[in-house]
Amino acid sequence: MPEVPIDTGNTAWILISTALVLFMTPGLAFFYGGMVRAKNVLGMLMQNFFAMGILAIIWSFIGFSLAFGNFGDGGWIGNFDFLAMQDVGQTGVVLGKDTWFSAGAGLTLTIPFILFCVYQMTFAIITPALITGATADRMKFRAYVVFISVWLVLVYSPVAHWVFGGGFLAKMGALDFAGGAVVHINAGAAALALCILLGKRKGWPTTSMHPHSLPWTMIGTGILWFGWAGFNAGSALAADGIAAQALFNTFTAASAGMIGWVIVETLKDGKPTTLGAASGAVAGLVAITPCAGFVGGMSGTAIGLIAGAVCFLAISLKTKFGYDDSLDVVGVHLVGGLVGSILLGFFATTKVNVAGFDGLFAGGGADLLIDQVVASLIVLVFSFVVSMVIGKLIDLTIGLRVSEEDEEIGLDLSQHAENAYS
Repeated sequence: MPEVPIDTGNTAWILISTALVLFMTPGLAFFYGGMVRAKNVLGMLMQNFFAMGILAIIWSFIGFSLAFGNFGDGGWIGNFDFLAMQDVGQTGVVLGKDTWFSAGAGLTLTIPFILFCVYQMTFAIITPALITGATADRMKFRAYVVFISVWLVLVYSPVAHWVFGGGFLAKMGALDFAGGAVVHINAGAAALALCILLGKRKGWPTTSMHPHSLPWTMIGTGILWFGWAGFNAGSALAADGIAAQALFNTFTAASAGMIGWVIVETLKDGKPTTLGAASGAVAGLVAITPCAGFVGGMSGTAIGLIAGAVCFLAISLKTKFGYDDSLDVVGVHLVGGLVGSILLGFFATTKVNVAGFDGLFAGGGADLLIDQVVASLIVLVFSFVVSMVIGKLIDLTIGLRVSEEDEEIGLDLSQHAENAYS
């Protein structure tokens, strides 16, 4: 790999962004933890925090290499060039070949290559952690650990290569600035597969299962919103105008998502709720993730507003179709990721980012829109099918779900021998 000089300003920004994205996983733990019943809150916190432990090691050993090895090959998966951090050093590098964001000469990193690895590690941690909201209250802890470990290697790393690593979806022309497909559609499809495999919680949907601490959820929302600045603006991999545009779009989309959700909720149910406001903000953040560095003006506001309204309506699908998505991961992340990825085909403009493409509203025709739909469906189907297979194999061996008695006692005591509150 050719080495390039390090830009200290870019390096400082990505160091900060890495810390911001890592902080999102504890934020997610608070966000989800407040929504479960008191007897399951430590179980939820443990699942999210342990993801930071096990997945960091797996990513360092093999995940990063599978995602970014053989960069820009237009293929299905990377290689073992960076196995166990081999050749991942402290200099800037030029990675691989041409892809949509590399301007014809490979991806030029003006930050230390090892920092790029750590930044991408934070994405690899929070993506499987998102799934915990769908499986809340009933999944064995050891089954969860095995699932996310295998899923990182067999699902997340290949999908990251397809898009972020210059694989076949990037070559096709699909855009994903910070993870609409790689993170949200990917995790949402896996969440749906596990919902189906695990079955419904005991008593759902007839028994009331109110959140035990909505203040926790609101705090978690604030941390997620804060961290998303690093998630989206950091994906520019530089302290430049595109990062600034991504930051603006992230803020306005979250705001508009909250407004969109609350408006529809009030029209339908009569009153706005704090949980609705929090969920709407997250829906806006999810939807703007693939678009953040490719759209300008008030496009982020429009995308967030649409996402807030659509995701609110989407959460009713679980009752209609009978799958128990405990904390609405499918309705917010899968649907929100689809909304953002597809709307990018309308709103993208090369006036914001010359490395992208013009969408339908910018005079680029329907090519990008078609690529976005195809890429979204490929990731959805791949993640759902492989996640279903992984989950089924775990169920046949060590079992996915806790016993009825353990579910009644709660995950805190049955899985961890602890209580959150005395």
